[in-house]
Amino acid sequence: MPELPEVETVRRGLTRLVEGATIDHVEVFYRKMVTPEAEVFTAELIGRKIERIDRRGKYLLFRFSGDLTMVSHLRMEGKYDVQPEGSPVLKHTHVVFHLTDNRELRYTDTRKFGRMRLVPTGTEGTVLPSLGKLGPEPTEDSLTLAYMEKIFGKSHKIVKPFLLDQTKIAGLGNIYADEVLWLSKINPLTPADELTKAQLETLRENIIQELAMAIQGHGTTVHSFSTAFGEAGQFQNQLHVYGREGEACERCGTELVKIKVAQRGTHYCPHCQPLPPEALEDLTDE
Repeated sequence: MPELPEVETVRRGLTRLVEGATIDHVEVFYRKMVTPEAEVFTAELIGRKIERIDRRGKYLLFRFSGDLTMVSHLRMEGKYDVQPEGSPVLKHTHVVFHLTDNRELRYTDTRKFGRMRLVPTGTEGTVLPSLGKLGPEPTEDSLTLAYMEKIFGKSHKIVKPFLLDQTKIAGLGNIYADEVLWLSKINPLTPADELTKAQLETLRENIIQELAMAIQGHGTTVHSFSTAFGEAGQFQNQLHVYGREGEACERCGTELVKIKVAQRGTHYCPHCQPLPPEALEDLTDE
């Protein structure tokens, strides 16, 4: 699933490509992908201008003229691209936004998991509770140490799935959770409330810096992610631990391992990220 850096990369690409464009008409080939129903969805967008494209967590927010917003989630395989009017439509293209400048903004999704919903601008968090409950963005201003001390201190949940909880911090997914834990030398099985203030400071810095660097690298392509320009991301070449099980740790040379944590593949270094004794006791007690 595209994580924050990938979605932000798509947002920036789409901003360059279609900000200011006007919708002529819309075709929906997979009706379950849009809300409200396809006839209303398409009628609502005719003649509207794409004023800007925002992002919140892993959601794209298309701001249309007339105070209308389309909330779009790419889920596992969703992609946007722009093609000249009349170009052949691919098998997995499910929504086509025909623009008045003879171009088409297309949404393609091999798994059909992506969703688009029209809502009055400003009501996104109310209409979509999952969006309204998102935690702070992983930026210097939004993700404060005081906030992290508070939320981590209240939970005995192990840190890997804790980081994946979008209500705690928005945008972190499996890849970057593994990366920031490795950078911070924190074992993924450590309970959240057992992290020290110094560890939280380090983790916070690495979350902010790693996601910023991933955005600069246009995201990570592991399976199928591509930018709005149809290009693969570049940050997969800078991953330290994710997908590298069996390889030597860059820091110490120990063989990296992969385990299942909360049903998610999790990569770490047994030497650099040792399990604290108190966490081991918790696991033994269970």
